[in-house]
Amino acid sequence: MTFDPQDFAIPAGFKHYEGDGAEDNLGPFFGRCSEQGFETAFRAQAKHCNGHDTVHGGILMSFADYSLCMAGIEGEAGVSVLTVSCNNEFLSPAVEGDLILGRCEVLRQGRSLIFVRCVLSVNDKPILNSSGVVKRFVR
Repeated sequence: MTFDPQDFAIPAGFKHYEGDGAEDNLGPFFGRCSEQGFETAFRAQAKHCNGHDTVHGGILMSFADYSLCMAGIEGEAGVSVLTVSCNNEFLSPAVEGDLILGRCEVLRQGRSLIFVRCVLSVNDKPILNSSGVVKRFVR
């Protein structure tokens, strides 16, 4: 299934990467390559919120994992990664309607292991720091 970023008020240049039903059910999530690195985006909806009316931490961690993995392959088709480790620190809440942006950078890349960092933010305010290691493989 493909999602149109405009349907979720996602900024221009982001696109939906087809192929992951779990991420589509959780998100949908969007990404783009930029001069600053790989960037990700998703719009928080009621289905993403917990009983405190804030975006559930599990959703934020899933989006961070998506962001780390997509940054590791820069959205390249036909290449896959699996998460080896993913560390997250929560800094501030997000709420329904927020546009959550991820700014990612590859710190180091070996033959198969890629070390990645990402900051999720709302209105330029960091809400979650994430770092991890992903393993690259070709199917």
